[in-house]
Amino acid sequence: MTVTGGVLQAVPALPTAADTAVRLLARGDDEPPVTLPRDPAREAARRELSKQMYHENDPSWLQRALETFWDWVDKLLGAASTATPGGALGLVVIVVAALAVVAALWWRLGTPRRRPVTAPALFDDRPRSAAEHRAAAEAHAAQGHWNQAVQERMRAVVRALEERALLDPRPGRTADEAADEAGRALPAHTDRLRTAARDFDDVTYGGRTAGADTYRRLAALDGDLERAKPALSVIGGTDPDAPQGAAG
Repeated sequence: MTVTGGVLQAVPALPTAADTAVRLLARGDDEPPVTLPRDPAREAARRELSKQMYHENDPSWLQRALETFWDWVDKLLGAASTATPGGALGLVVIVVAALAVVAALWWRLGTPRRRPVTAPALFDDRPRSAAEHRAAAEAHAAQGHWNQAVQERMRAVVRALEERALLDPRPGRTADEAADEAGRALPAHTDRLRTAARDFDDVTYGGRTAGADTYRRLAALDGDLERAKPALSVIGGTDPDAPQGAAG
């Protein structure tokens, strides 16, 4: 409004940009603007946005899965670091220490392998002399077949003790049983006999691989046992646990 001669006169307000746009849309080409109800408009927008051209740069399902996984790991580590003394640094120290312990155990014990509940018999159904087992062991060793060489040399050790009547011939005897029984007759060699039985079990039933050192150690034991004399208690027959047929 303006004051002219003391009389208030009304002045029309200037049109706004919005009003101008509405008037232009209303009279463009002498046609009214096109309007759509809300639900059909939403459906039309959904169909438009579902076209492949809008999703060419979207991450693949594998990328989304990995992102979800790493988000979960990040949240897990974040929760663990808040509960660990020293925060994130303390968590890193604990993880490194745990990995070091696992690596040390793995190196010391080797790959975990299942062992049979009951160990099979040491010998097969073909009886052979100690000399025959030694010859077979040497043949395998010459070809670098250390597993078979260890097996045959352990059989030679036990068969030689049976031939000397320090062990009674018993079908179905295991390497561990032979080592325990022979250790009572030859107590000075008990530990080496048990080690030899363990090496035999490892390569025969445990899936491990023997080497030249294992075979040489067993061959040395075989030679020492040939020259060893049984304990006096076994010779006198005073050992209640001595096997029947011990040397007298």
